[in-house]
Amino acid sequence: MSAPSVSSSITARLDVEARPTAVSELTTLIEKHGGLVTALDVRESGQARMTVDVTVATRGDSHAEEISTALREVPGVNVGRISDRTFLLHLGGKLQIESKVPIRNRDDLSMIYTPGVARVCEAIVERPDDARRLTIKRNTVAVVTDGTAVLGLGDIGPLASLPVMEGKAALFKRFADIDAFPIALDTSDVDEVVRTVKAIAPVFAGINLEDIAAPRCFEIENRLRAELDIPVFHDDQHGTAIVALAALTNALRVIGKDLKTVRIVLSGAGAAGTAILKLLIAAGAGDVVVADVDGVVHRERPGLSPALAWTAVHTNPRDLTGALRDAVADADVFIGVSAPDVLTGDDVATMADDAIVFALANPRPEVDPAEAARHAAIVGTGRSDFPNQINNVLAFPGVFRGLLDAQSRTVNDTMLLAAANALAATVSDDELNPTYIVPSVFHADVTTKVAEAVEKAAREQMELDEAAAGPAAP
Repeated sequence: MSAPSVSSSITARLDVEARPTAVSELTTLIEKHGGLVTALDVRESGQARMTVDVTVATRGDSHAEEISTALREVPGVNVGRISDRTFLLHLGGKLQIESKVPIRNRDDLSMIYTPGVARVCEAIVERPDDARRLTIKRNTVAVVTDGTAVLGLGDIGPLASLPVMEGKAALFKRFADIDAFPIALDTSDVDEVVRTVKAIAPVFAGINLEDIAAPRCFEIENRLRAELDIPVFHDDQHGTAIVALAALTNALRVIGKDLKTVRIVLSGAGAAGTAILKLLIAAGAGDVVVADVDGVVHRERPGLSPALAWTAVHTNPRDLTGALRDAVADADVFIGVSAPDVLTGDDVATMADDAIVFALANPRPEVDPAEAARHAAIVGTGRSDFPNQINNVLAFPGVFRGLLDAQSRTVNDTMLLAAANALAATVSDDELNPTYIVPSVFHADVTTKVAEAVEKAAREQMELDEAAAGPAAP
């Protein structure tokens, strides 16, 4: 049974008798039904009665209704409004647009808009690169989705994806001071997605692809990278890969093993799994075995898609076959980006000594973290209620901050590796331990350090590109 969570919390306004035990009776009742009281505020008080707001963390909608029903049945308690705190937070959306400059008089108006704005437009016609200096382009990212692979919800469509895209844009602002805007496209046709993103690209300095299902996400990203002069970054792929590599780097520091020699089993060959695999290989991993719903990927397995055929060629040096649980035997590392409950604690027990388990499926991991921790030296998940949360927000704000500051036109593996190394380095030797291999998302240095590393790598790439292009024509 899941634990009560603030993400499913309610606030109930109650009119209760003003007797000494009234409040304790309410909190005892709520706790009896499995709720967790997180706040209690007296709004009004009289000699006979008082109004109390009780905030309760629940396990979800049905649990919240159970607690609400129990409160209504208490003698002497009148239940008023019951508010879902998460829905209240989303009322009217989570974003707004504000002007950075005041419009106080005719002078302001004539400079901000007509006729003065025409001079700025003409300057950009003469020098297109000035758009980064004179418009919102310099600090703006598009968060683009088609709503086909949203969080743990799957294909819910573009309209229902908007709350997630708004949240992503809010994280960009909070952690990197980047102005991001949600773009939910009412099409899942690859050609149309590419054409639409290209058409809106002049406004933005970067494109963050989000929650687009595999395998279409690979083609969309590849084509946009080839056809646009701004960086295109699919966070479900590369953000996950950066944080997973950073976490693995530090986990290996804890147990004293080497990435080049450990045996790694990766469960999941979709967007995240493929990106993790490629970044692990780029970082020097030499023995990675990939498994999907049909078992271990190997060269002789029939019916491999082009993506899995590439995986078969570049992984599994020992030619393993069989199921996932067969592959994890004697493995040093398990990384899951697949489905819940594909392994048990007994499967983890067959792994090598000082094993590392990253079970990242949400909300239910590939293996129960508590069971895995009985046998593994280090366990990480994608959840906030367990240690070592491997969360994309540790990566994408700093990555884009660095790309935008460098005015980069692309993003490549060198920049992704720089981000992963910088993220890992934010955990000092004094801080590092089996339950702290990645920093908190609120760690003050995370975005700054990642951004600095990515900016440096991006500028070096730009210098290489300029040298390869040779001197400009007179």
